[in-house]
Amino acid sequence: MRTLSLPCDTQLGDIQTEESIRLMVDSFYNNVRQDELLGSVFEDAISDWESHMPIMYEFWKKLLFGTGDYKRNPFQKHVDLPVSAEHFTRWVQLFLQTIDDNFSGPKSEEAKRLAQSIAGSFQIRMGINPIGVDYKAQSYSRN
Repeated sequence: MRTLSLPCDTQLGDIQTEESIRLMVDSFYNNVRQDELLGSVFEDAISDWESHMPIMYEFWKKLLFGTGDYKRNPFQKHVDLPVSAEHFTRWVQLFLQTIDDNFSGPKSEEAKRLAQSIAGSFQIRMGINPIGVDYKAQSYSRN
């Protein structure tokens, strides 16, 4: 799997500005669109990339900085996609690699943790058992 890193002054610094959010999102989606497994899913789902990218900038600004105008339901946009655990695994791999190729620091680690959490949550809600994760029922006592 080959990923693209976009040149920028913030390369290997932490995610701290809107510019670094844009670098993260642009790099990630460039990689996704070229990926053999994910590319066609995203191309079929997103008809207007020019409109989609600012939404993704706002989404990540909201998650990482607590700012921005993102007020959508991201799960609703994904629930009907033709995806499996393999797609989510690749999505996470590409996201983590994109972060590691471009950033380093606490916000970068937070972005990776959030992406993994989002992928896990979406899979559970879609009835997909994540690859490599074995969820077992736990019994807890109230004592």
